[in-house]
Amino acid sequence: MPIPLPTVNLIDISPEIILGVFGVLVLLIDLFLRRERKGHLAVLSLIGVVGAFYASLRLWGSSHYAFSQSIVVDNLSLFFNGIFLLGTALVILMSVSYIRREGINLGEYYSLLLFSTLGMLIISSGNDLIILFLGLELVSIPLYILSGFARTNLKSNEAALKYLLLGVFATAFLLYGIALVYGSTGSIKLPMIAKLLSDTAVSSNPLLFIGMGMLIIGFGFKVALVPFHMWTPDVYEGAPTSVTAFMSVGVKAAGFAALLRVLLTALDKLQFSWVSILVVLAILTMTVGNVIALVQTNIKRLLAYSSIAHAGYLLLGLVAGSRLGVSSILFYLVVYALMNLGAFAVVILVGRKGDQNLHLNDYAGLGYRYPLMGAAMSIFLFSLAGIPPTAGFVAKFYIFSAAVKEGFVKLAIIGVLNSALSLFYYLRIMVIMYMREPEKKEVLPILFSPGLVIALLIAVLGVLYLGILPSRVLDLATSAIRTFLSG
Repeated sequence: MPIPLPTVNLIDISPEIILGVFGVLVLLIDLFLRRERKGHLAVLSLIGVVGAFYASLRLWGSSHYAFSQSIVVDNLSLFFNGIFLLGTALVILMSVSYIRREGINLGEYYSLLLFSTLGMLIISSGNDLIILFLGLELVSIPLYILSGFARTNLKSNEAALKYLLLGVFATAFLLYGIALVYGSTGSIKLPMIAKLLSDTAVSSNPLLFIGMGMLIIGFGFKVALVPFHMWTPDVYEGAPTSVTAFMSVGVKAAGFAALLRVLLTALDKLQFSWVSILVVLAILTMTVGNVIALVQTNIKRLLAYSSIAHAGYLLLGLVAGSRLGVSSILFYLVVYALMNLGAFAVVILVGRKGDQNLHLNDYAGLGYRYPLMGAAMSIFLFSLAGIPPTAGFVAKFYIFSAAVKEGFVKLAIIGVLNSALSLFYYLRIMVIMYMREPEKKEVLPILFSPGLVIALLIAVLGVLYLGILPSRVLDLATSAIRTFLSG
């Protein structure tokens, strides 16, 4: 008797297929290109990203399982796809001149970016724990390589080694957590785990709670929650700046996609347990990130601790667990991608070969020597601080409102106080840009490249547009979670 084969619809994974094909294509074409022509691979990579984005748009409005319920095609996964692909496109634009300047103009750079983004897309649609794990590893392994891509730079080598060792340690927690959840419930499918937790004997199993804690540790490493953040400042400082920008946005969004899937789908009935854990983590993450950022003098380390603090703000939406909470997370991640990548684009422009000019004093006089670039950096810093009329203000307003509406008033107040504290180090950069003379007698001119200028324009316009007219993206975010939270 013939074995029935499962129905396979490749359209359901068309964005992933497109990115995977273009990742391989970039590697193959790289073999036939001279080093000075590697920039053509950036164009090819952008075509792949745009193709995957178009495929995601074609799937918008779908809501079904595929591949034996291993993945779910819904608006939530497609919205996350949009965040990942937007971030990757901006990073590619920022990278062309940067990797040429740093002497790391190699074709595999773009291929690794595409493969890491492919892992993010897998995470966003993962419907069982093994698929989520595979997606996270596909995100991480290319980034281990990219972190050390500047092979002649000792800090880059150190960043890659630290990220690899601590990443493996976090992976062990994640795998052990998956094993304990499977041992407690007998399933790795997220909806089936949620169904099995209706049984009191299953939901009260101590091994399940230990497994849940280990999953939070594993995902907490990816999104840099305190105390699992130790790798972040050193890796962000040592990695090539374009890679740091990619990590700060893509990995964080992917980690929150996994947290949303696991906690609000599989472990929703244990909300009374994991909410209390996340409240503590949110307070620690916001406070530690902002306090340590106050004393940083290296711009990349400052943005690393800023990134940690923003992970704490995002946790508020997850703690709320409501429609407003989840939709505010999605909106916040879009805004965070634009303002953070924009800030790193300015860091790349100010920087010099060997990732020099990273001290805050190197920004002295930038505001009046390059008024437009100074204004752009100010807009990004205002947005990161949450000052109107930028998009950062709207994002923080909605995420704090979600916490208040669900009764977490004290947590929201702590978030607001931390946001006020962050004003000091963001405004400090602006004071240096506009109110200090350069310490160096001869300041080399900044060389603008088309890709970086385009990325800056997109980021500036996005931050201002979402600050003034956020309703369209908020409506899309609300639409994205409609089927997700309804079951």
